[in-house]
Amino acid sequence: MIAKAVEHLMEERKDQFMIPAELVANVLEDNNLEHAFMVLTKIRYAKIPVLDSKQHFRGLLSLSMITETMLGLNGIDPSKLNRVKVKDIMETNVPTVQPPFELEDILHVLVDDNFVVVTDENGIFTGIITRRELLKSVNHMAHEIGNEYEIIPAEKEGSQA
Repeated sequence: MIAKAVEHLMEERKDQFMIPAELVANVLEDNNLEHAFMVLTKIRYAKIPVLDSKQHFRGLLSLSMITETMLGLNGIDPSKLNRVKVKDIMETNVPTVQPPFELEDILHVLVDDNFVVVTDENGIFTGIITRRELLKSVNHMAHEIGNEYEIIPAEKEGSQA
C-alpha cells in the first residue's frame, strides 16, 4: 500500500499522467508488417499499440517481433513483411487500465513495461501512461514532500535513545 502522503503528492499531477490517444503512434491490426515496420522505424519507439478499425485496443507490436518474422534459415527475408499482418504476430496478453485508475496498479505495470495502455469501459484506446510521466510525479513528490509534511523518522526496534 502506498503511503497516503506519497499518493497525495503524486496524484497532484494525475491529470498529466496520460498521453492522449491522438498523440500516440499506433498501427491497425490489419496493416501489413511493412507498414508497421516503417511506422516503428520513423517514430523510433520500440513498441506501439495495435488497434482495430473502430479504435478498440487489440495488442502491442514491437520492432523485435517484426525483425524476428523476417529471419529465415538463409538470412533476412524482408519480402515476408508484405504477406504478414500485424494481428498475426502482435502481443495480445497486455495489461490495461481504465479511468479512474489506481496509482498502485499503474506502478506495478510500469516496473516491467515502459508504458501502460489506457482504454475506456468499451475497450476503446484512449491513451498511454508512460514510465517517464510517472517519474515526473515521483520527482515532484520528492521535491515537495518536505514542504507539505513533517517527516519524522520512525523509531527502530532495539535502538537506544
